[in-house]
Order: sequence, then C-alpha cells, then structure tokens
Amino acid sequence: MNEKTELLKHIYEDSEMASYTIEELLQDLEKKDNKIKKLTQELLNEYQDFLYKSKDIFNSKNKKLPQNSMIGKLSAKMGIDKNVKDDNSDSSIATMLIKGISTGIINTEKKINDYKDIVDNETLDLAKKFLYFQQQSIEKLKIYL
Repeated sequence: MNEKTELLKHIYEDSEMASYTIEELLQDLEKKDNKIKKLTQELLNEYQDFLYKSKDIFNSKNKKLPQNSMIGKLSAKMGIDKNVKDDNSDSSIATMLIKGISTGIINTEKKINDYKDIVDNETLDLAKKFLYFQQQSIEKLKIYL
C-alpha cells in the first residue's frame, strides 16, 4: 500500500474487524435477553456499510484489498466469548464495545491527521464520516453503562 491508500486501508480494515467481532458478539447473545442487541445490530449494519463503501473505492482504484489477520480475528473471538461468558450484562457489553470503538477513534483521528493532505476528497470524506459514526456510537452505548 502507498500513502495515498493508507487512510482507506484503515477504514476498510477497521470496519472489517468491527463487523466480524460484532457478528461474533451477536451470535453469543442470540439466546440471551439483552436490551443492547438492537443497538449492536445497528452498529453492525453501519460498520458493514463502511466496509462496502471502502471496498468500492478500492475497487474503483483497481487496488488490492487488505486483509486482517486470522490470528487477530481468532483472538478477538476468544476475548468476546470469554467476556460474554463472564458477564453478559448490557453494561458489560457496552463497556466492551466502547473500548473497541475508542481504539478505532484514536486510530482514525491519527490516520486523518497523517494523510489528510495526501488522500483524495472521496476518501477523506468517508474517513470523516467514519470518525463521526464512531463518536456517535459511543454516545449511544453510554446509556447502557
């Protein structure tokens, strides 16, 4: 990847990992009676939307899609399984999601600052929307704490 695609790569990889982990979380919560499931599904839908949008931009530029490591995904799955087994309360689920999204916000802000003068307007606009979505997601999750 070159510098012109680093910001787009971040959006793609972060939304792919978030989609994967939230799908795993929803599977773990499937037979449980959590009120947070509806919001979690909405977050998944939004992350998948960013995944598809970033994928479309990659494809329009004839660039190869980056891939998250299977080790990272397996590690995330094990962490989710353990956390849900230990405490599947809405507060615990919200805390877990807020921690993950907060890391994403920090990384997105850094990437925007690092590459805002290099990337095309389409990518920068998508990154700003992605950051805003992440920030709003945390606000929505706080009601479950």
